[in-house]
Amino acid sequence: MAKILIVSDSHGSAGILGKLKARHRQEVDLMIHCGDSELEADDLAISHYTAVRGNCDFHPGFLEEAVEEVNGHRILITHGHRYNVKASLLSLSYRAEEVKADIVCFGHSHQLGAELIKGVLFINPGSILLPRGRRERTYVILELTENHAYIRVFDYDRGELEELNMSFPLLKSGDSDYNI
Repeated sequence: MAKILIVSDSHGSAGILGKLKARHRQEVDLMIHCGDSELEADDLAISHYTAVRGNCDFHPGFLEEAVEEVNGHRILITHGHRYNVKASLLSLSYRAEEVKADIVCFGHSHQLGAELIKGVLFINPGSILLPRGRRERTYVILELTENHAYIRVFDYDRGELEELNMSFPLLKSGDSDYNI
């Protein structure tokens, strides 16, 4: 099993990212930041995160998107602003298909959510600094097996929010004929 920390929209809060890293780095295999860190790419607070550029990131050094492979799954990491995620996941689903991703991590809307669409799992960890739709400053730890995803939701201040945890069946990237 692989564990992946997913966070987004920290908007300049190096302290929060540093504390998350200290809190979870030893237990996770990968740390993802879905953009709008508003930090420089070489800032120590964002070191060890696979981080992408958000619409509020103006420092050079961040990729527009990244793809990681974990446990046979392809994970697309993007901020989401270039795919109009506040309105729909349709454009982002096309991009996931192009890169053959079966998991997509994104931010931008500051709203926590996860959804399985045609075999692709879309995860928005919410905002660790400025949440919308909830009070909690959320992030996610994705526990990933070969054919299952378990999403554990955390509030930065209070810890795990068990009532918000979610579970999804998955196929490995490249598998076909997925029916929901």
